[in-house]
Amino acid sequence: MNNTSPTLAQALAQARTLGLERIDAQLLLLHALARPDAGRAWLLAHDTDALDEAVHARFIALCQRRVAGEPVAYLTGRKEFYGLPLEVDARVLDPRPDTETLVDWALEVMAPLPAPRVVDLGTGSGAIALALQHQRPTAQVLAVDASADALAVAQANARRLDLAVQFQPANWLAGVPGLFDAIVSNPPYIASADPHLAALRHEPLQALASGADGLDDIRAIVAQAPAHLRPGGWLLLEHGHDQAPAVWALLAATGFIQVQSRNDLAGIARCSGGQWPTVK
Repeated sequence: MNNTSPTLAQALAQARTLGLERIDAQLLLLHALARPDAGRAWLLAHDTDALDEAVHARFIALCQRRVAGEPVAYLTGRKEFYGLPLEVDARVLDPRPDTETLVDWALEVMAPLPAPRVVDLGTGSGAIALALQHQRPTAQVLAVDASADALAVAQANARRLDLAVQFQPANWLAGVPGLFDAIVSNPPYIASADPHLAALRHEPLQALASGADGLDDIRAIVAQAPAHLRPGGWLLLEHGHDQAPAVWALLAATGFIQVQSRNDLAGIARCSGGQWPTVK
């Protein structure tokens, strides 16, 4: 770059030469400008504005960290999920858009009930629980996590969004009282030796990996769920792109009926679930 201050458009072009996706560069530039809510249209309208030298330096530093693998959500401290602005950091998993599939399905099974009782296992940032509470204010939503750090992030999000989610520290359903109409979870499901874990090194490993085949935590949840479901209640799980057949088998062997899957944005079976039978 020359010594004159770059324009916003030039800074974004510089980010692309570093290897950033356009959307990532735009979000990081808005963050560096302390205008996170201004939006991408604002950047276009101001693309010939000169960038302050300190802001430019901050932006390039953020770009370099992104290129090194840090999620944009950790760099900006925010991530939108199901229309809710969440605060996130390295204590929790960066919420993925594909997980909105799980929220859609949970809202479907909750729809006929006036005040459904729902638990979100391994809540992390609180994304799923908060989305469900926001969409269904009459629901009783409990968010569970074994990590005190994660619960602190989720509780802060609930306070900021003024959503009445309840929180409990627990290892899945161990010690969680009562029966639920729906149990939902996006648990760790990556095999511990999966080479893709290296690209996720900035995120908490305990929220990602789950034993040799990636199914240890899903096995635990499926085994615990029947004792915590009302008759006719549903267990809905997010899982890996190739794990649907294994999850179906676990659900069926445990006694769940109506076992089925839902596809993510890419058309991949990303969530599987089943209904606990009503008493004959």
